[in-house]
Amino acid sequence: MDALPVEATAFLLLFARIGAVLMLLPVFSEDAIPGRIRLMIAFGMTLGLWGLLSPAALPVARATQALPGSGPASILGLVVVELATGLGLGALVRIMFMAMATAGSIVSLQIGLTSAIVADAAQGGQASVLSKLVGVAASVVCMALLVHHLWIGALVRSYVTFPIGGMPRVGDFAALAVATAGRSLTLAVALAAPMIVYGIVFNVALGLAARLAPAIQVFFVAQPINLLFGLAVFTTLIGAMLTGFAGAMAQWIHTGWG
Repeated sequence: MDALPVEATAFLLLFARIGAVLMLLPVFSEDAIPGRIRLMIAFGMTLGLWGLLSPAALPVARATQALPGSGPASILGLVVVELATGLGLGALVRIMFMAMATAGSIVSLQIGLTSAIVADAAQGGQASVLSKLVGVAASVVCMALLVHHLWIGALVRSYVTFPIGGMPRVGDFAALAVATAGRSLTLAVALAAPMIVYGIVFNVALGLAARLAPAIQVFFVAQPINLLFGLAVFTTLIGAMLTGFAGAMAQWIHTGWG
């Protein structure tokens, strides 16, 4: 019982970072999951990782308790730092995960489905149907291929890169966020590259047809054909896109905190 205040403080520090990460982590942070359930998941994950992470948290908790005049203010400061660190790490994973939704938006643009939109809280508003579809499919594929285990592993390794009690350098974190955003956009364009080529070829063909038969509204007539061919090509490629995305996400997790 004498060690209970120290262990409770250490648990609170771990819960702050893990809970903040889960508030932004893909799949776990969806609005379809009630807030209380997400808090329970964070509590259970903190409890499950206690054996691995307690050596990183207990010394800080003991030092906080041993400081003369220490009280709730010092503990609150540590909790705020851990919340900020967790939100930053979760935002990085969210930015990288948005590559699949961006690729879906590019595909929608190429086949003319940008006007078919649905509400998507994950993207902060409305999104095209294909963007929503590939986002959900990417979540399923990542869970099926156990990529979420790598997310949890990266969270555990973050206590080595960003120890408890030390505020990460804002400049380095901002540079990492910018690099992650660039890598996410590059991945989105790479995943949608076949559909971009398809869109270029199809529209060039329509332009030539319009020059040969200027009296016919070629673009109006060809729109159903564009939808048909575009969806057929997309259906053929979506499996490779999802597999490539899961592999790229796994590779980024291994190198993203460096």
